[in-house]
Amino acid sequence: MEETTQLTEAQKKQLLSLVRETIRKYLATGKRKEFNTEDNALLQKAGAFVTLKKKGELRGCIGYIISDLPLYQTVIDAAISAATHDPRFLPLDADELDQVTLEISVLSPPRVITNAEEIEVGKHGLILTQGLNRGLLLPQVATEQGWDRITFLQHTCFKAGLPPDAWEKGAIMEVFSAQVFGEEEEPS
Repeated sequence: MEETTQLTEAQKKQLLSLVRETIRKYLATGKRKEFNTEDNALLQKAGAFVTLKKKGELRGCIGYIISDLPLYQTVIDAAISAATHDPRFLPLDADELDQVTLEISVLSPPRVITNAEEIEVGKHGLILTQGLNRGLLLPQVATEQGWDRITFLQHTCFKAGLPPDAWEKGAIMEVFSAQVFGEEEEPS
């Protein structure tokens, strides 16, 4: 599996700061934050997800499996979408932003697998596709929920709107890895 360039601690902090500043500016003005860089790691083309959590609970999560944009631009787009367009939640209110912690997942390109045994819980994210239905769960979801491989597969089926055993009945399975990093949780 082709991997994306691993980010340094400084690059991770820069992206987390960019996400927070992007959301703050967008909620206040409806305008995107301008950002330019010469950093090759931030210019690589990679899929990414931005996850927002409030008091440890999901508050928004949107991203792109693959992207033709530089990583920093993908992260900006995902940040705005996670804050304002996740259909599971009302748009984030500007007053809420200080109560939200941020997490970024930078994805490797997905690869098709034919045997569920290839899935490493905690290492792999999962994409299941059958017909027009598609579901994706990031690698950290299975770990956070304490799921085993079968439960992870079943929940990815649910996310796709499919029966829990669709992975055994012709659904296409893809795995990817992710470099996941975020802000420290705020004390509640």
